Amino acid sequence: MAQGDVLDESGTGITPERASQPPYPAHTRLFYYREVPHEPPIPFEALVLYQDKHLLVVDKPHFLPVVPSGGYLSETVLVRLKRQLGLDDLVPIHRIDRDTAGLVMFSKRPESRAAYNALFSQHRVQKTYHAIAPWRADIPMPQVRQSRIQEAGHFMLQHEVDGPVNAVTHINALEVRGTLARYELKPVTGQRHQLRVHMLALGLPILNDGLYPVLTPEGQLDHAKPLQLLARELAFTDPVSGQALHFVSQRELVF
Repeated sequence: MAQGDVLDESGTGITPERASQPPYPAHTRLFYYREVPHEPPIPFEALVLYQDKHLLVVDKPHFLPVVPSGGYLSETVLVRLKRQLGLDDLVPIHRIDRDTAGLVMFSKRPESRAAYNALFSQHRVQKTYHAIAPWRADIPMPQVRQSRIQEAGHFMLQHEVDGPVNAVTHINALEVRGTLARYELKPVTGQRHQLRVHMLALGLPILNDGLYPVLTPEGQLDHAKPLQLLARELAFTDPVSGQALHFVSQRELVF
């Protein structure tokens, strides 16, 4: 506030002196535009695959966050798209990890946003991921992994615990190359890091995973070794048009 970073709806700064003068007007909308010092540039771009009046579908690269968080603000899919396309009302309908590449859907209009959000909350989107991970002939495929996932004592990590199931993933092996395989992962639920945790629990940690099984120290990110996890397909019936939509990522994983 002292720096003038908090504004009211007219663009006037809310200083500590102004905020402390009674009576303070109720229901005032305030805006704070966060700045990130020394934000590292991310040399990868998201690709717009589809857009209409209500929906925008993007093919995200590895390493690029979907929304601002931590040390990332401008170097995110959301902020880049807002600036490139002039879409101030753009909001992600769902999210994937910064480390994961692939498809992300955005809502362009507030009036239809709830209908698209309901697609995910009601599990009416068919999501297909691909992953490269170790091949083990002793682990039967296909299978369904059902467990309870919760935070593992560190804000970045999740793990399986005893209790009612809150995470379900269908897993199958598509291709085997020596000690590695390409897996198809179809999550029914959407717990944070669900696919990474389920694969690790099976003894099949995803290739180049910087969180599981070992948390990589901050500042040791290697752009040459992206996590081999791809949000490859999204299929659903558009709640506004009634049209069946099916999107496929143009990105590929590497063994």
